[in-house]
Amino acid sequence: MEMVDIDGVFLEVQPIAAPPGSDPALAPLVFLHEGLGSVAMWRDWPASLCAATGRAGWLYSRRGYGQSSPVPDVRGPSREGADGRRSGRLLPDYMHREALNVLPQLLAHLGLARPVLIGHSDGATIALIHAAHHPVAACVVQAPHVMVEGVSVQSIAEARDAFSTTPLRERLGRYHADVDGAFWQWNDVWLSEAFRAFDIRDEIRGIRAPLLAIQGLDDQYGTLAQIHDIGRAVPQAELLEVPDCGHSPFKDQPEVVNAAIADFLRRRVPAGV
Repeated sequence: MEMVDIDGVFLEVQPIAAPPGSDPALAPLVFLHEGLGSVAMWRDWPASLCAATGRAGWLYSRRGYGQSSPVPDVRGPSREGADGRRSGRLLPDYMHREALNVLPQLLAHLGLARPVLIGHSDGATIALIHAAHHPVAACVVQAPHVMVEGVSVQSIAEARDAFSTTPLRERLGRYHADVDGAFWQWNDVWLSEAFRAFDIRDEIRGIRAPLLAIQGLDDQYGTLAQIHDIGRAVPQAELLEVPDCGHSPFKDQPEVVNAAIADFLRRRVPAGV
């Protein structure tokens, strides 16, 4: 594990070496985790995708997740200091701040000019926002959120109840130094009234990079409307609907997902792009 200092916030990062004999000119993969994810919660899937695509990779845990710096007073009033750092509850623009403020600084620190973004859930939304404003070699998103659906709110409310009444908190505690901070920063903002208006369908029209959007047919956190709306907004996007698959295609159908991503990158992203 490595720690990177981004404006006084320490982020946990983990590199994955490219497979032996791979083309060093291939853009690396940068993995952006879900709302309750972290470096460790990806488990071995990023390494398997790097092997399948012949590319190096980078993972990182956002602030408040994994071993990264916590968010102070995560359930208190939202505050912003003179240095621009926030404390307290997340605001509805939290994914924009990650995509447009934090991620560009992290990529510059790592020397990654035009990576391939691999995002899941909240991380997929962050990838889309970043790709709409910054050059990337490609963008691959699984279970993205381009707007808020009732099914998402319902499932997140059920997760809130499970965190208090089931072993969910204990399971997540294996992956997060501050498990309560990790959970509540995500849960509170998603269940806030202000977040119901979140919608990036117009914004992502600015994406010019190749884009692959993947959705499980049994996703309890979103419907196919998410990737269908991406297809309408981004003409070059390719869509993949995965049967027998819930909110995490890379967990439920890893062979299908790896093959699809490898084929997509082989066709759409030549070396050196």
